[in-house]
Amino acid sequence: MNAVRIHAHGGIDRLRYEAAEDPQLTSADDAIVKLHAASVNPMDICIRHGLHGMEVDFPHILGSDGAGTVVATGARVRNVQSGAPVCLYPASGCGDCDLCVTDREYMCARLRLLGQRQQGTYAEYVRVPARNCFPIPAELSFEEAAALPFVYITVWRMLITNAQLKPGESVLIRGIGGGVVTAALQLAGYLGTHTLVTAGSDEELLLAKNLGAEHAIDDRCADFSQEVRNLTGKRGVDVVVDCVGGDGWSKSLASLAKGGRLVTCGATAGAKPQTDVRRIFWNDLKIFGSTLGTREEFGHVLSFMKSSHTKPKIDQVFRLKDAAKAHQRMAQGKQFGKIILRVDG
Repeated sequence: MNAVRIHAHGGIDRLRYEAAEDPQLTSADDAIVKLHAASVNPMDICIRHGLHGMEVDFPHILGSDGAGTVVATGARVRNVQSGAPVCLYPASGCGDCDLCVTDREYMCARLRLLGQRQQGTYAEYVRVPARNCFPIPAELSFEEAAALPFVYITVWRMLITNAQLKPGESVLIRGIGGGVVTAALQLAGYLGTHTLVTAGSDEELLLAKNLGAEHAIDDRCADFSQEVRNLTGKRGVDVVVDCVGGDGWSKSLASLAKGGRLVTCGATAGAKPQTDVRRIFWNDLKIFGSTLGTREEFGHVLSFMKSSHTKPKIDQVFRLKDAAKAHQRMAQGKQFGKIILRVDG
């Protein structure tokens, strides 16, 4: 098969489109999937640079998200058959710890993610546990299905499981543009919430409004917490999605109403911001951290997509052999939505 692999950590020049060994069934519980699309995540760039804090076996195939067609299954597999179109839950745990036996493998100390501790989806074929294969809603293309797993599971856990977002509440989404925050805007908007976003360019402000944001606040010239207060009659919002961190973290907390909830899954502008802890207990605030989520939550995501007729926001589609261009676009922060790799063509 053809795949994009790295043989050492480094820049985009490390991404090689080359022939690689076809994956083989090694367990009666596995499946082989012929991939039609994969998506690019910031974690891919971190792993390429060697910034993720773990060793990988070279040559290594990146990519945690993928969608394709099942072409082979192990003897014990019953949930999928050859020919089935599927998208992939990306995580597998040790199977023995208390987290794994309660379907919380994404928190397992020995977690194996596609593209991280396992060969990933920047390839024509991938081997996965068959239980990680989920049917694609009929309304979605392979490219759209590949955009779902990593981002939308995380967003579902942040907004629905943890923040328990309800219709009529207000949500501030900081730094609109990437896959997580555009997914959060879509989900919050569909639930009938009042959505506010911050953005750093005129183009992003316009795109956010077109995607359903009621108010778009310019990061470049406004204290967004003060603007949020002005827009909410000094009350503040019920939920803040802050995957940016940095100097704006304190403003995110200042944007919350009493009893508000902040959810986060990243810190692109800095992981050690100053925090006034008194604001948290005086205002009874709640802070939730999230990374990924359960298979059950992924099932909820797919059901939501099917019933709501919602489709993920796709920024741009590249051919697999052009993975370096896709990484360059993400590194430059130019995307609005998910960046996709088309594997077959």
